[in-house]
Amino acid sequence: MIVYVVLILVAVIAAFIAFKLGGSSAVKKQEEKIGTAETRARSIIDDAVKTAETKKREALLEAKEEALRHKNEFEKEQRERRKELQQQEQRLLKKEENADKLQAELSKKEKELNSKDNTLNKKAEEIKQLHAEKVSELERISGLTAEQAREELLNSVRDDIKHDTAKIIREYDNIAKEEADKKAKDYIVTAIQRCAADHVAETTVSVVQLPNDDMKGRIIGREGRNIRALETLTGVELIIDDTPEAVVLSGFDPIRREIARVALEKLILDGRIHPARIEETVEKARVEVENTIREEGEAAVLEVGVHGLNPELIKLIGRMKFRTSYGQNGLKHSIEVAQIAGLLASELGYDVRMAKRAGLLHDIGKAVDHEQEGTHVQLGVELCKKYKEPAIVINAVESHHGDTAPTNPISFLVAAADAISASRPGARRESLEAYTQRLRQLEEITNSYDGVEKSFAVQAGREVRIMVIPSEVSEDDMVILSRDIAKRIEDEMTYPGQIKVNVIRETRATATAK
Repeated sequence: MIVYVVLILVAVIAAFIAFKLGGSSAVKKQEEKIGTAETRARSIIDDAVKTAETKKREALLEAKEEALRHKNEFEKEQRERRKELQQQEQRLLKKEENADKLQAELSKKEKELNSKDNTLNKKAEEIKQLHAEKVSELERISGLTAEQAREELLNSVRDDIKHDTAKIIREYDNIAKEEADKKAKDYIVTAIQRCAADHVAETTVSVVQLPNDDMKGRIIGREGRNIRALETLTGVELIIDDTPEAVVLSGFDPIRREIARVALEKLILDGRIHPARIEETVEKARVEVENTIREEGEAAVLEVGVHGLNPELIKLIGRMKFRTSYGQNGLKHSIEVAQIAGLLASELGYDVRMAKRAGLLHDIGKAVDHEQEGTHVQLGVELCKKYKEPAIVINAVESHHGDTAPTNPISFLVAAADAISASRPGARRESLEAYTQRLRQLEEITNSYDGVEKSFAVQAGREVRIMVIPSEVSEDDMVILSRDIAKRIEDEMTYPGQIKVNVIRETRATATAK
């Protein structure tokens, strides 16, 4: 249709142009041309109409074929779905049949089980009745009740278990001693003989010698103003008594006590003692002690051979010079532990430098335990973490008193070195009151057990000997008793080094021939 319209428009336009261009004289020619053009246009239009009809029929045929193809595909898909649904329906029917069969079998088995259960209940009643008859007969024959027989059996089993336990303890103790003693003695003896450490005993008081007793009055000052100034500035108590030519400085903080000692000695040498001079001298003494602390820390680090420590840690190590534990100097003890730990590590093939580092810092918390709350172990761990020490060192500090479990061999070596340094002869000393209290507590613990006749704390409280009554304590009981007492001593007492528990059982028979 579009082609037909176009052709008509072309013919009209052509006629109009011809009409305009021609004149009256050319009208006929134009009419002839127009007639020819109309004829040609009609021919073209007819051809276009035929072509359009042909295209239309072809398009309709293609559309019908496409629709038929889609219809066939849809029908095929529907057939496949119906077939699949039929198969699923058949499977479901089959499953329902199987489920019905299983249900029937389960019902049958349930009836059988109920029947067997009834039978078992009857047999259980019969067995119970027979058991009661047998127990009654056994009680009649043995002359014992069931409770008495049970008690006899338990006692017998208890004795057997106690014997087996004691036997196992003996065996493992012997094996452990045989294997451990050989290597431990070699390592420890080698380390000790290669380690030479000084011993310095300190207390919570310092004594300053005076040139004469007249100096006491000058130290006290008019109405006590000099001694008050000294005590206020240093935080240390000055004790001036009848002791000839001596003044006692008392205080729990060793740094303050040392500052007071240095300041007082300078004042005595200078001779000018008044509050203003005391303040100036105390400040100079404080600076001098700080320098001494730094120098002592650097000397200790150099002596042990540990490098890369934080300067603040080095100062704290120097503070240990003025710290004591059971009379043992803290700095000397730390150096000794570092050396022993390094020697043990060398013998065993571990990192010697790390062992020395951990040994030197194991008691670093004691440098600040006068100023901060917490145990020296907790404070030491906090300091090591603060100054970025390795995890091995932190664990050694944390575990050297058994507060936590060691996680590496270096921690075991530091704990062993600490015990060696603390327990060697002459390393530590206690006050008389603490010493007698420890001995008394040892004897009280051992005497509290049944079967103990006497107990004696010997070797300065490092060994306790327990005499037991032979008729009440067997040889197997001895082994268990010794371990129980040792465990209780560990839990209830605080002491340096180790305490050996010896249980002695002796049976004697005496007769006289006349």
